[in-house]
Amino acid sequence: MKRREFIGLVGGAAIALPLGALAQEPGRIYRLAVVISSGRDEPPTAAFLDELREQGFVEGKNLEFIPGGFRFDNQQTAAVVPAIVKAAPDAIVVAGDFIAEKFQKETKYIPLVVMTEDMIAAGFAASLAKPGGNITGISLMSPDLDGKRQDILIEAVPGAQRIAVLADSNVATLQHLRALEATARSAHGKELLVVRAANSSEIIPAVNDANPQGAAALNVLSSPMLHLNRFAIIERATQLRLPAIYQWPETADEGGLLAYGPSFIEVFRQRARMVAKVLRGVKPADLPIEQPSTFKLSVNLKTAKSMNQIIPAALLLQDGGVWRCLNRR
Repeated sequence: MKRREFIGLVGGAAIALPLGALAQEPGRIYRLAVVISSGRDEPPTAAFLDELREQGFVEGKNLEFIPGGFRFDNQQTAAVVPAIVKAAPDAIVVAGDFIAEKFQKETKYIPLVVMTEDMIAAGFAASLAKPGGNITGISLMSPDLDGKRQDILIEAVPGAQRIAVLADSNVATLQHLRALEATARSAHGKELLVVRAANSSEIIPAVNDANPQGAAALNVLSSPMLHLNRFAIIERATQLRLPAIYQWPETADEGGLLAYGPSFIEVFRQRARMVAKVLRGVKPADLPIEQPSTFKLSVNLKTAKSMNQIIPAALLLQDGGVWRCLNRR
């Protein structure tokens, strides 16, 4: 994979911002709402808070959090979104298309720093360089990365004739699924089986459905909801001896067989730096949307051994991107 295929060069616009827009106000308490799927005690959130401290925003000194966020799921949306908007924080940090849409409808004035699968395709911004409106953030390029993960999975399990994709019904578009299907068929001669889940209770039944239908590998598509339930997916896929690939490389540290994408922790730090700019007064309309620039392939060899799955050496030795082999779980 070539790095230039994924990077949007949008940083130039930020350089032109006036210096006055980057000043913190002495004595001011900044109020921030964080509506994400990670808990406060999890490593990505710790990295986010640490980066905010490095940027000069310290909880208990000049920063306070609006109650109701952290480890948030879609089912809580109806009650929490209006309450947070009513509290009128200085900015709202949001994860995922589903929740971002709710905030987009609820407020046109409070700055929203959104991390979602594809900011432009979802309609959250007019362009990467000039988002417009009250939304900026990080676009994860997930449609492209879902396809790259599918290629890696097919290479890792060459004997698999049918590949299952586990899709979040809230975010996976028919166009995206058809594109994955066409690539599997035309580029690899493989058949794609789509299994869907709209909430956490549907995930394991969806994974179970893949097995009797002849799927020999599983691509877990990009989704905050699926990531939030990753441990259940990892456990079931391992029980079924179903080789699976995941969105974030840290998931291989947690027991997943394969994972490819930007570091979850580094993306959280990147997000904190964007939040700091917004708190200092940069308008979301003028703050370019950012994208990840480094991608890692992680392989958990202990999980592979437990599944009697041999990972081809060529996959681990190929050029393009950072890769790690993990012997622990």
